Amino acid sequence: MLSKRHTEIMRILADEGTVTISKLAARLGVSLETVRRDVRPLTENGSVLKMHGAVGLAGQVGEAPFQRRMRENAGAKRRIARAMAQQIQDGDSVMLDTGTTTSFVARELLGHRRLTVVTNSSDIARTLATENGNKVYMAGAELRSDSGAAFGASAIEFIAKFSVTHAIISAGAIDAGSGVMDFDLEEAEFARMMLSRGDRTYVVTDHTKFGRRGLVSVAGFETIGHLVTDLPVVEELAAALDAHDTRLIVAGAV
Repeated sequence: MLSKRHTEIMRILADEGTVTISKLAARLGVSLETVRRDVRPLTENGSVLKMHGAVGLAGQVGEAPFQRRMRENAGAKRRIARAMAQQIQDGDSVMLDTGTTTSFVARELLGHRRLTVVTNSSDIARTLATENGNKVYMAGAELRSDSGAAFGASAIEFIAKFSVTHAIISAGAIDAGSGVMDFDLEEAEFARMMLSRGDRTYVVTDHTKFGRRGLVSVAGFETIGHLVTDLPVVEELAAALDAHDTRLIVAGAV
């Protein structure tokens, strides 16, 4: 029979994917040898795979990059998504761009009814289509193999036809001086158009994106109505948000 610690190991792996033995030991507050001993029956029954000083769930090793990213900081993204979903009412219209945090938002919106959703993400479209009387519109273009999302001129032209209550984008980087940034030109162009189509605008991102500079500018803080994140921001970023009347929403711990 597996112990409570085995259950905790499986929970950590489900959230984070591949984890080193040393990190597991630190998380569990036990020795490296204890973790190795705990992991042994999980590897023997095929639940866990061992790799060069690390372990991962058997079904998740070799999976698609987007699914791996869904597990990075999953707890923080889930809290952010819950806080974002609280800003949305039944019957509202919502735009969501592709991203792991926005995919978590889509899952939190499964409790809402009669939403009109516009997205370029096949994951978000699948999550919310046919649920609770929702209408879902997906931008058409070639879908990227890594994320299943549509980009390019035709996708931008499609969303430009809509005006929604809530426009919600993810972010690759947040810089106090430059605002919201990304590392991909097409993703930045799509997000910029999306922000122009919402009465209320939101960036949803976890704290790991703060203090980073991307390759391409998406928008300055004057364009962003709300920043929804998991931890308080540093003084410099807080001042930049205040200067442009961007509301900071820090998700609760539950």
